[in-house]
Amino acid sequence: MDVLQSIYQHKLVAILRGVPPEHILDVAHALHQGGIRTLEITVDTPNVLDAIEQVSKEFDQELIIGAGTVLDPETARAAIMAGAQFIFSPTVDIDTIKLTKRYGIVSIPGAMTPTEILTAYENGADLIKVFPATVLGPTYIKDIKGPLPHIPLMPTGGVNLNNISAYFQGGAVAAGLGSSLVKKQRTYSKEDLQALTQRAKQFVAKV
Repeated sequence: MDVLQSIYQHKLVAILRGVPPEHILDVAHALHQGGIRTLEITVDTPNVLDAIEQVSKEFDQELIIGAGTVLDPETARAAIMAGAQFIFSPTVDIDTIKLTKRYGIVSIPGAMTPTEILTAYENGADLIKVFPATVLGPTYIKDIKGPLPHIPLMPTGGVNLNNISAYFQGGAVAAGLGSSLVKKQRTYSKEDLQALTQRAKQFVAKV
């Protein structure tokens, strides 16, 4: 199964933002135990390339690892060289999309308006991250799918246990989960990791 098919199948992308590098592997294991199969590590993480490489090697094909908050093609290339299997961006940067696709990697730029969504898709994006989804909510996905039914959408930002079902009912093919799943902390105790696994299981049960 390729990366895009895996994202479609498992539907949930856990976003690691602000997780200290020394805890990333433990957090990844906790998420995997909870049923998460796709993980994004944001590039503002210290030593992010080492983290991407380490988690990729640890889990091989058991977890799909990608890089997030990628703003330019140079960062995208560095992340790909470290083992990133998809590139997440908060905006539509056409050069980043094209560089990502040149390496045969899944491109998921962030867009909000219909024009941005269509522009990203027509320039090669595989999946569009509707961000920040919390601004307009689940009904916006349904509204966008009306005139643009062929474009796969992944709401990110504000997706939680209370609204995730509504996003999928509106036509989302996947969802990005930030602080509603992985809370930003300086340390992660055994109890924190167990709680993380349980939250992951709750999200998996929803989809």
